[in-house]
Amino acid sequence: MFAALPALPALLAAMPLQLDAFNSTLGRLLLAVVVIGVVVFVGRFVLSVAWKLVVVAVVVVGALWVVSNFL
Repeated sequence: MFAALPALPALLAAMPLQLDAFNSTLGRLLLAVVVIGVVVFVGRFVLSVAWKLVVVAVVVVGALWVVSNFL
């Protein structure tokens, strides 16, 4: 019964490309704006994780520098 469930996201992702509404200039512009919005939305989460990794790296390298220079 649920064998086709894993293929559902791929089907939903390909559906807008098969519709005739996106063959116009405004349709393509709407699709491009939606794609840019998704990239920005996902990028926010990726950058928040990357920022935390940079902070951890600064603390670790700073601690190693203090230990190597003063101890």
